[in-house]
Formats: sequence, structure tokens, C-alpha cells
Amino acid sequence: MYIKKLLWIISILGLLVVGSFSYYIYDVMFSPNTSFQNKEAFVFISSDANFEAIKNDLEPLLIDIGSFETLAKQKKYDVNIKPGRFRLTSGMTNNDIINALRNGNLPVRVSFNNQNSLELLAGRIAFQIEADSLSLLLAFQDPTILSKYNLNADTALSLFLPNTYEFFWNTDASAFVERMALEYDKFWTLERRDQASKLGLSPTEVVILAAIVQEESKKNVEQPRIAGVYLNRLNNGWPLQADPTVKFAIYRQPAWDGIPVKRILNKHLEIDSPYNTYKNRGLPPAVIAMPDIAAIKSVLNAESHSYFYFSADPEKPGFHNFAKTLAQHNKNAQTYHNYLNRIGASR
Repeated sequence: MYIKKLLWIISILGLLVVGSFSYYIYDVMFSPNTSFQNKEAFVFISSDANFEAIKNDLEPLLIDIGSFETLAKQKKYDVNIKPGRFRLTSGMTNNDIINALRNGNLPVRVSFNNQNSLELLAGRIAFQIEADSLSLLLAFQDPTILSKYNLNADTALSLFLPNTYEFFWNTDASAFVERMALEYDKFWTLERRDQASKLGLSPTEVVILAAIVQEESKKNVEQPRIAGVYLNRLNNGWPLQADPTVKFAIYRQPAWDGIPVKRILNKHLEIDSPYNTYKNRGLPPAVIAMPDIAAIKSVLNAESHSYFYFSADPEKPGFHNFAKTLAQHNKNAQTYHNYLNRIGASR
């Protein structure tokens, strides 16, 4: 009788232990374990992150970091960490969280425009993906990639077409440049290359001219006409005489004090620089800015006309008056200079 009673007690205790353990396992796996009040939170896991670093990042977001650690080790997540950007939603269980961290790497939208040097571009991209600005800058100047597109360190900016792209956050610098090269190839179709060839330009030269056009006017509707002016000058052996290239040359002078140039003066036209298109014929050796895709298309689809001159229109800020003759241009230019004098734009 005593033995039966003892066995009964042992069986009951065993059931209690099993039940308690089962409840613990259920609680660890399937009870909500998020503490944040928003609907979602994002976790960024670097490529060299270890489990301790991940716990530190997750601790402010979880009710019980200990239960997460227990299940993570049981499911071998602690030795199989995946880098990237991951979304946690309110009410997730530890099991949900681990599954999300294993399989839920989400892309980020990477945007850039108007980064007018490789250094500025590297800094802009480094804010949006894991790769740091130094590794990006080195990758931007990789001769293996650049030589494939007949580019060099001076013209490398031509490879990057401003837009918004999707990347995984943990993309490294080399992978970023390779993707940009693919986007470059997608843009420069045979049709567009043929358009450039008919203008007597290479794709790189189209981008160089597009940068000048964009610096002259931010009005998309006017850019094809301005492109036509510059093509007329190129085709007739004239110097471009593009003020934006002179500004670029000014800003590259070591002694320049950094004050923005509001107008080009005669002294500026004497600067000895390959970017001074008043002294040098043809296109400058590299882009002076990062042109938008619209500006590139404006060169490829430049207006065919007889204009050789244009001057800013004081009556329509941002737009220009165009002229076929120097006499008419001088009148337009004088009107604009009078306007600048009235508003005190002396530099």
C-alpha cells in the first residue's frame, strides 16, 4: 500500500515537473516579448556583429532578454547570425523574433542626387547602407570597374546615375559599385548610345555636357534648348563659354575664399584651368556636377535650332532669353547685368 502511494506521488510530481517545463517552453517560445509601444521597430545587424552585440541592441525592445537568449541558443541562432535590416512588430514572440532575424532581411531605399564629387557621394551613401565612406570612395575609384567604361578617377562620377534604388542594408562597397555599373548599362541602351553617337559624343561626354546644362538651368522644359546652344557651339568650333565651368574652376583655386560667385567677372575668365571653357575649346575633362537623368536626356534629345547665345531672364527667374546673333545677345545680357546691379550682386 505504501509503495503504491509513493509511486502515485512520484507520478504526480513528474506530471507537475513536465507541465511546468512545458509551460516554461511555451512561455519562452510563444508568449509576446516586445516592450516597444510603436507598431514596429527596426534592428540593424552589422556584418561583424556577435550575439552579445545583438542582445544589447534588442534589450531595450524586449520584455525579457533572458528568455530570448535561451531560445536563441536552443535554435542555434547565436552561432548563425545574419546581417541586415530586420523588422520587429509589436506582440512578437521570441520564436517570431528569431525567425524574423534569420529570414527577414529587408531592403532599404538608397537615394542620391546633386552629390558633386566622389567624396560627397561616398558620404551620402554611407548614411544609408553599412559600408563606410572610405571603403566606398576606394571602390568608386577601382580601375577594374572604371576601365570597363572608359572612365578614370576624374570622370568616375559619370558612372553614378542619381535615382532611388533598393539595396540590402548590409551591402558592401564593391557590391554597391557593381550594382551602379549594372544600372549604368541598363540606362545606356543601344538606342541611347546611338543618339549620343549621332551628336558626336560618347556617353561620358553626354554626361559632362548634361552637368553644364543642369547648372545653367534647373528648368527641365528649357534644358533641351540650352543643350542645343552648346551643341551648336561645339559643332561650329566655338568655345563653350559656359559660366558654370568657370565657377567650377574658381572653386578649385587654392586661394579662393569660398564665397559663392554670383556673377562671372573678366578676372575670372583669365583663370588658367582646363575647366575654363572661355580659354579652352571643347568640353571640360570631367563632370562639374552630378546631372539628373532628365538633364542627360535633354542632351540626347537636344533641340535643333539656330541659337548660339542665352542670358538669364530677369523677368522670369530661372529661365533664359535666347539669341541667334551677338548683337541681340548683348542686349539681353545688358538687361540682366542692369538687374544684377540693381540688386547689388557684385560678386
